[in-house]
Amino acid sequence: MTDLSQDELFMRRAIELAAKAEEEGEVPVGAVVVYEGQVIGEGWNRSIGQHDATAHAEIMALRQAGTVIQNYRLLDATMYVTLEPCPMCAGAMVHSRIGKVVFGAHDLKTGAAGSIMNLLSYEQVNHHVAYESGMLAEECRAQLQAFFKRRRAEKKAAKKARQAAQAE
Repeated sequence: MTDLSQDELFMRRAIELAAKAEEEGEVPVGAVVVYEGQVIGEGWNRSIGQHDATAHAEIMALRQAGTVIQNYRLLDATMYVTLEPCPMCAGAMVHSRIGKVVFGAHDLKTGAAGSIMNLLSYEQVNHHVAYESGMLAEECRAQLQAFFKRRRAEKKAAKKARQAAQAE
């Protein structure tokens, strides 16, 4: 068995956090912020449970990381996240001046790190965030796909149950 790279270890932690989001009924996205080899921030999607559109995994991890180092600027930190950041999260990364983002699956609907737009290195902003895509992409994508497949099946079953109840 080969040793996992540091990047893989941190992304695997993000995948574990995504599973925590799923357990809470949230879209399974997890994020980890690492500074000088240490995890300083972790987050998972909590928008539904907290009734907060900004409670994405990345935002939660950035908030914790800032608190840990007592600075919102995370210049030499790296974020690992299971899904390509959305525009809100990419903007927060620019404002936090995070050094790098490593993400797993591309988001072809709202991805702001190259899929739909690229806010991480938008020419007119004051900070550009380095990024790397595809880290454990298949595992990240499979986790999301399984969640949405299950959710569609649950909705279909609930609709059938409602129809059956109305027919009685």
